[in-house]
This record gives sequence, structure tokens and C-alpha cells, in this order.
Amino acid sequence: MVKPVNRCGARAVTTLVAVREPRGDTSAAARTQDAPAWRPLVPPGRIVGLDVARCIALVGMIATHMLVATDADGGVTVVQQIAGGRASALFAVLAGVSLALMSGRTEPVRGPEARAVGVGLAVRAVIIALLGLLLGSLPSGILVILAYYGVLFLLGIPFMRLGARGLLLLAVAWVVVVPVLMHVLRMHLPEAPIESPTFDSLADPLQLLTQLTVTGSYPALPWLGYLLVGMAVGRLDLSRPDTARDLGVLGACVALVSWSASGLLLSRTGVEQRLGETLTGPYAGNLPYALDHGLYGTTPTGTWWWLAVDTPHTGTPFDLAQTIGSALVVISVSLLLGRRLPRTMAVVAGAGAMTLTLYSCHLVLRSPGLLSDPGTASFLTHVAIVVGAGAVYRLAGQSGPFERCVTWVANKAAQVFR
Repeated sequence: MVKPVNRCGARAVTTLVAVREPRGDTSAAARTQDAPAWRPLVPPGRIVGLDVARCIALVGMIATHMLVATDADGGVTVVQQIAGGRASALFAVLAGVSLALMSGRTEPVRGPEARAVGVGLAVRAVIIALLGLLLGSLPSGILVILAYYGVLFLLGIPFMRLGARGLLLLAVAWVVVVPVLMHVLRMHLPEAPIESPTFDSLADPLQLLTQLTVTGSYPALPWLGYLLVGMAVGRLDLSRPDTARDLGVLGACVALVSWSASGLLLSRTGVEQRLGETLTGPYAGNLPYALDHGLYGTTPTGTWWWLAVDTPHTGTPFDLAQTIGSALVVISVSLLLGRRLPRTMAVVAGAGAMTLTLYSCHLVLRSPGLLSDPGTASFLTHVAIVVGAGAVYRLAGQSGPFERCVTWVANKAAQVFR
């Protein structure tokens, strides 16, 4: 059985490789005008390991969109168990890392520079959100994450002046407290439709804001916990191997503890019965399926016990903690790979440097009449396209077209305040 709607959605040593000069005139003047003898494989300061993590997140999201989530026995497939809920969470954590890197890396920007960076980030967020509304209108059957992603970026801007310790403490408090507040708030709000917001949603701006922040598939308020954790990671010295290893150990511990604690709470007498009685939405009457496969961003509000589940896409403290833990493990391994094999991983995971372009491309290809049929063959085709395109752009020393456009507009806006 297939779900009716799919979910999406520090200073480092620069790696240089030799690039052959163009054929033809090889004089010094020609080389100066046409191309340098050596070109950077990645721009100065870019951390290859983070591109590896972004590439993994992108492939994971494509897998949840293209591969069947239910096996022959009605259980969850291995791929869905690994990527379901975790790929999008990894993207959100990496968004926080990016925000920290763009706002000073280990030392947060201050004064007029902070104001300029904030404006640039705000413009970037608005463009991403508008692109999300546009792509949400495609008949892809995917719950597009970009509009939520843009709002998430906006919410993170006020915290960009904090250091790693302050961000981490705030993130812990956010993950514990905010889902509880959201549970109370949703008791008084109508359920959001299980669909992507589009430009038509602007006709009711209050409903759109509520969907993007509280009731939607990727509600930005509880998801800000992901962003804050990522910002704390981005404030660390990611060029140190010890940092990567520590992140992996921490992430594994957090994921294991949250999973164990949730299982212990749900094993109490009468808890599952209460959850089944209050389950609403598409899976009403089928609690085991809902707990295995996940919900659509939020939980029912009929009982407080829903806050104890760690089911994917529920936004509970245990769901957030477990997926944060898994994200930290992936980032840890990716940083170590990027450090161990910088040249190879820069090309193989080149898609991680242009995820906005390639995620958008994936959504377009998922539309009817193109490469929309689910299955292994379509999944491999999508992966081959995004990974191949990422490698070509990386070898050419170019960023993705969407990334280049968004960065240019954001930088122009930031210059006004410098």
C-alpha cells in the first residue's frame, strides 16, 4: 500500500585540483584573460563534508518520494525506516549549519555587518518561500518543503548572534517545550489540509501563516529546534576531526535515548488504546500503520500521550530528538568522509552544493508525463540525474543556477545596509 501523498522536502582547508587550460593560445596573456591554470574545485571556505551530508539528504528525500514505503507483509520497507522523517530533518539541521556559516562561522557577526547579513538572509528566505509556493502548484504528489523552509530561515535570523553554547541550550529547551505548546495551540485550530501551500493560499494569509508555522506538514515553530541545533553545529570548528567524532557520538546517544524513552512510555498499560481512540485523519482506525509509517507533520490532540510517540513527521519531543540525533550522525560521517577523500567526495557529492536547484528539478520530473512513476527504476533515474548534474557543475567550478540567482539577489540587498 502506498501513501496517497509523499513527503518531500568553520573554516576548512580549500581543496584544489588541476584543471586543464583551454586548447588554443597558451600565452600568459591568453591564460589571464581566458582561464587560470588552476581552478578551485570548491570555493574557498566551503566544507566538502557538508555537501556530502546535503547530498545524502537529497537522495533520502527522493527515496521517500519514489520508492514504495510498504513491503509485501504490510510493514515498513528498510529504505523508509532509514529515510522516512530523517531526510527532511537532516535538511533542516543543515539549514541551520548554513545560517551559522553565513553569519560568522565560529564568531557571530556583530554591529552593522550583522544587520546586513540579516537582511541578506531574510531576502534569501523570502525567495525560497516564494519558490516553494510556485513548486507546490505542480501535480507532483509531493508535500513541498520549501515554503516552510523559507519561514524557518526567517525565524532563525534573530538567533544568529548567539554562540554555540547558547544555541545548544536554547535548542534543548525548544525541543522539549515548544511541541507541548503547539499541542495546546492546535486544540483551538482547525487541521491543515494535507497538501502543499501555493500562491492560491495567499488569498487567506492567516490560514497560510498558521499552516506554515503550526499545523502544516513541516511546521516551522517546532522545526526551529532543528535549525537551532544546526546553528550550534555551524558555530563549531568543523575542520577538526575531533569535532566530527564528538558530533557522531552525541547524535547516536540522543537518538538511542529518545527511542528507548518513547518505547518505554508507549508500553504502559492503556496508552496504545488511548492513542487509537483519538487517532484522526487518513489513518483513523489503523494505529499500528500510523505509528510505523508516520503522520503528516503533527499529531492528534485528543490525548497528551501523543507527545510520547517518536513516529516520523509528528513533531513531538521524541521525534525531534531522534531525528536530530540521526542527523548529527550523518553530518559526523560526512565530515570525516569529506576530510578523508576531499577531491573524490567534492565531485561524487557535488549535488550537495546545489540542492535548491536539484530538489526543484526533482519535483518537476515527478510531475505526470515525465519521470513520475514510483519504483526502483525511476528512483535510480532521478538519483543519476541529480548526482550527475552535481558532479558536472562541481567539475566546472560552478554553483547551481538557482543558488547563484538567490545569492546574487541576497548580496545586493545586504550591500544596501553595509
